[in-house]
Amino acid sequence: QVQLVESGGGLVQTGGSLRLSCAASGRAFSSYTMGWFRQAPGKEREFVAAIRWSGGTTYYADSVKGRFTIFRQNANNMGFLQMNSLKVEDTAVYYCAADRFGEARPATLSRLWYSWGQGTQVTVSS
Repeated sequence: QVQLVESGGGLVQTGGSLRLSCAASGRAFSSYTMGWFRQAPGKEREFVAAIRWSGGTTYYADSVKGRFTIFRQNANNMGFLQMNSLKVEDTAVYYCAADRFGEARPATLSRLWYSWGQGTQVTVSS
């Protein structure tokens, strides 16, 4: 299991940007697929983005494609979600997640991911 801690959430106006960080601890972080999920009150936790362990392949939910970018710095045990052109509907608690999907396409169901951070609140105001 890898331990994850998110940071970088906050309040931003529509059209603004935020960068979420995910600090990982534990051996061999680079071998884990990393993902971001979000959950609004009363809603299911939904998939946002994922990146393969190598960093060479990324996946995005249609709702964020073209606006969000997931990337990682394995040497520093860090994962990131750059969020641009934020919308009110992006408001949610954002969670970093990790699992050993290897070269397989990462799951979009949160229950199939093993390691989770505590979440960081992102609020987008109009």
